[in-house]
Amino acid sequence: MDVKDVLIDAYGRIKEEVHAAVDGLSPADLHARPAPDANSIAWLVWHLTRVQDDHVAEAAGLDQVWLSQDWEKRFGLALPARDTGFGHRPAQVAEVRVDSGDLLTGYYDAVHEQTLRFVRGLGAGELDRIVDERWTPPVTLGVRLLSVLSDDLQHVGQAAYVRGLIQREEAAESAEADT
Repeated sequence: MDVKDVLIDAYGRIKEEVHAAVDGLSPADLHARPAPDANSIAWLVWHLTRVQDDHVAEAAGLDQVWLSQDWEKRFGLALPARDTGFGHRPAQVAEVRVDSGDLLTGYYDAVHEQTLRFVRGLGAGELDRIVDERWTPPVTLGVRLLSVLSDDLQHVGQAAYVRGLIQREEAAESAEADT
């Protein structure tokens, strides 16, 4: 198996998990937070998508899907245009609100497609190219792509966990109403 195939498979798994975490949830469920300073599913999925969009676009020399395909306008968030959610405080997390999960998955799918087009076009040795010299050692393209994968998998796992908490609470409330 080629390294590109491994990356394509890994990013495909993120897409599957994003949809599994979001599909069928109401806006209230998407914005529910298990604790006042915890992250909502909406924020987690928006953030992981923004990070992938930002980091892959920069490494690939592409425009961010967020800006080039007007997702920033569709979301209508009161945040700076290039905000990825890094360092957000609870009040900023609460500001990330959507009318439906379709907005979140639509944006993720658009970023996913740009990521896959880029990865499919990689040539031999490109993963060793330095893409960020602000770190010691400098970050290669391969390390950047793996870093995005790691971050996205952690956040989509958190979104799945929050979904489980919400569904558990709803099931308990339903069982209580039946008694």
